[in-house]
Amino acid sequence: MTVTMDAIVSLCKRRGVIFQSSEIYGGLASTWDYGPIGVELKRNVKEAWWRALIYERDDIEGLDAAILMHPQVWVASGHVSSFTDPLVDCKQCKKRWRQDHLPKTFAVALVSTEDSESSVTIARVLAEDADEALKKIKSTKEWGSKPKGYWQVEGEPQLADPVCPECGGELTEPRLFNLMFKTFVGPVEEEAAVVYLRPETAQGIFVNFENVLTTMRRKLPFGIAQIGKSFRNEITPGNFIFRTREFEQMELEYFCKPGEKCKPGEPTDMDWWEHWKAERLNWYKRFGIRAENLRLREHGPDELAHYAKGCVDVEYRFPIGWSELEGIANRTDYDLSQHMRHSGRDLRYYDQERGEHYIPYVIEPSAGADRATLAFLCDAYREEIVEGRERRVLSLHYALAPIKCAVFPLLKNRPELVEVAQKLARDLKRSFFTVYDDTAAIGKLYRRQDEIGTPFCVTVDVDTMTDGQVTLRDRDTMLQERLPIEKVRDVITERLRQAWKG
Repeated sequence: MTVTMDAIVSLCKRRGVIFQSSEIYGGLASTWDYGPIGVELKRNVKEAWWRALIYERDDIEGLDAAILMHPQVWVASGHVSSFTDPLVDCKQCKKRWRQDHLPKTFAVALVSTEDSESSVTIARVLAEDADEALKKIKSTKEWGSKPKGYWQVEGEPQLADPVCPECGGELTEPRLFNLMFKTFVGPVEEEAAVVYLRPETAQGIFVNFENVLTTMRRKLPFGIAQIGKSFRNEITPGNFIFRTREFEQMELEYFCKPGEKCKPGEPTDMDWWEHWKAERLNWYKRFGIRAENLRLREHGPDELAHYAKGCVDVEYRFPIGWSELEGIANRTDYDLSQHMRHSGRDLRYYDQERGEHYIPYVIEPSAGADRATLAFLCDAYREEIVEGRERRVLSLHYALAPIKCAVFPLLKNRPELVEVAQKLARDLKRSFFTVYDDTAAIGKLYRRQDEIGTPFCVTVDVDTMTDGQVTLRDRDTMLQERLPIEKVRDVITERLRQAWKG
């Protein structure tokens, strides 16, 4: 089935996954609040990332750097001078656009031969290439409604200056627009008190490189990872939580030897870049994203930052098309060199084997927690017909599922069933997130949990009172099995454990 963004947005609103921020006041564009189900899903995504990098490896340390940093950090990193987007405005409808995100505009010359007189009209059309531009022109109502021979195309469609994608109006000259949010420290709003909300978490890692290296007694190669909020005053955010002004990043800076400092057979910086490309792609697959919806796209020379030795994007096939999930870059020694130059601190690494100081290279896998959450939602969502009725289900990996188990009494008007079910739910809560629900018929209760990705449902029925057994239902197969009530915790715990291993 084809998943649409509208279906995902509807699910998120209906089931408490994601809400429009400040909705009762009309909302604030491109800001979102994670509801009771969404906050658990996003926490689980971050936990899966943290566990894979920090707990399952022995070469990475964790960090939580402050959002507000000394303004010179952003001078050194280049964000103050060059973290800008080219901005254009439509002179007609007044909408604002990023110049580098505008679709291509083609000009097509059309000749009119009405009444034996000819005149030329220039039509403008948004298209990817000249062939598509020609097809669009010929499919318009104006073309088809005229007598045969009325219009004729003269020459090939030519690239033209871009026009407003909304109304086709003329655009202003581009202006550079800094994407950092500015605020002030202290009671006086003056230039000396200016600080910025961080546009990325990476710089907090770089300025703490020496601290972590010294306190944790690390040797190259090693990494520093953190998860945290970042802020960018995007000109054209949108597509639900795909691009927002406030977002959460999961970033790793992996410090390694430059190639020329390595011994024969020792991994170079480019070897580590290849390593992290494979590691990060496999992480998404491990937690349930289908291989056919993932790909690696290497940046061309015209896309690379001036300091980057290589960069590749992990892309996912979202409902809006193939788009970036995560970037993996070889940033060389640019960042540490810049902070050395601007701070005056020696951030070189002392290599005891070589007996010399040098600046490490850095491999940076940088992922968005919100985009990852959206990708897992899109990939897990499906609609199917079961026994003549529509069933919506999120087949999330068990580790990511917001709720692990739901417990129901088959009949809520039987106090003895309710009591047993509530006690079981309380007991299971000590091991994993469990909810109790008796607000609908059993079939409807199952459907609710299917739609938010709960892998296991347990039903206490009349027979439970005599045989001490309950029914355990699997989300994906819908198969049901009877087992003793005292074994429910162990069975679910083991299946969750196996899922983490997988």
